[in-house]
Amino acid sequence: MAKTKKVVITCAVTGAIHTPSMSPYLPVTPDEIVEAALGAAEAGAAVLHLHARNPETGQPDQRPEAFAPFLSRIKQSTDAVLNLTSGGSPFMGIEERIRPSTTYKPEVASLNMGSMNFGLFPMLGRFKDFKHPWEREFLENSRDLIFRNTFKDIEFALKAMGGNGTKFEFECYDIGHLYNLAHFLDRKLVTPPLFVQTVFGILGGIGPHPEDVMHMRRTADRLFGDAYQWSVLGAGRNQMPIVAMGAAMGSHVRVGLEDSLWIGPGKFAESNAAQVRQARQIIEGLGLELASPDEARSILALKGGDTVEF
Repeated sequence: MAKTKKVVITCAVTGAIHTPSMSPYLPVTPDEIVEAALGAAEAGAAVLHLHARNPETGQPDQRPEAFAPFLSRIKQSTDAVLNLTSGGSPFMGIEERIRPSTTYKPEVASLNMGSMNFGLFPMLGRFKDFKHPWEREFLENSRDLIFRNTFKDIEFALKAMGGNGTKFEFECYDIGHLYNLAHFLDRKLVTPPLFVQTVFGILGGIGPHPEDVMHMRRTADRLFGDAYQWSVLGAGRNQMPIVAMGAAMGSHVRVGLEDSLWIGPGKFAESNAAQVRQARQIIEGLGLELASPDEARSILALKGGDTVEF
């Protein structure tokens, strides 16, 4: 892994996994997304990972028009790197999922590196009451969900977005996803430094045990050497333990209400900024420093905020 002295915090402010009835603090409307993103940046996030939602129902919305009400407002108010999802919702196809990035040509876009089961239905055991009919159905249908990211899909996305100078947050949920990324590196369809986001604790992917974290790290080191920057995220209650493990081993980190609604046992995070501050406390407690947005651009070899189309 390429060595860096500073830690990049990414904040994923809303995502497409949690539904509005689960937390009163989940950003849904453009105004809420702007407020959440700017608060996270002020707290220390150098990268903001962005999804859009229908402002009335909270459903994931991957139309470029859904991103328009908040993208330029966030960009005008912070120098943080803006990272657009190409994961969208796991129920969407790849063409729909990459449309915001091909339209707006961001500095960074996420890209999932393999097909997988993606089980959200266990959340039905915790959350019983839903304001919108789609929420329960969305979670229940994940019992039979394959989040499709075939080699053809990934190659399509790489070619469609890479020509715009967009770099990728390669989301790797299991060991095989690292090998898939190595395949595209061998074919020279991706360019170092690779920004490898290893994801722990999603049902269908690798678990959150320390041995799982070490296994992903060892495998990535062997496959990519010093050609990658490593980041970690933990789902749900695994968020901060994974931040601590990863940061202690030299990783960058990702937090945010996309990945976890919680700030402690049984306690909702009241903002994305609260999670960023908690991650920052862990990082600085380890004697490490946060990367600024411009330092993150240098570490990740990004094209610069003046080259995007929003």
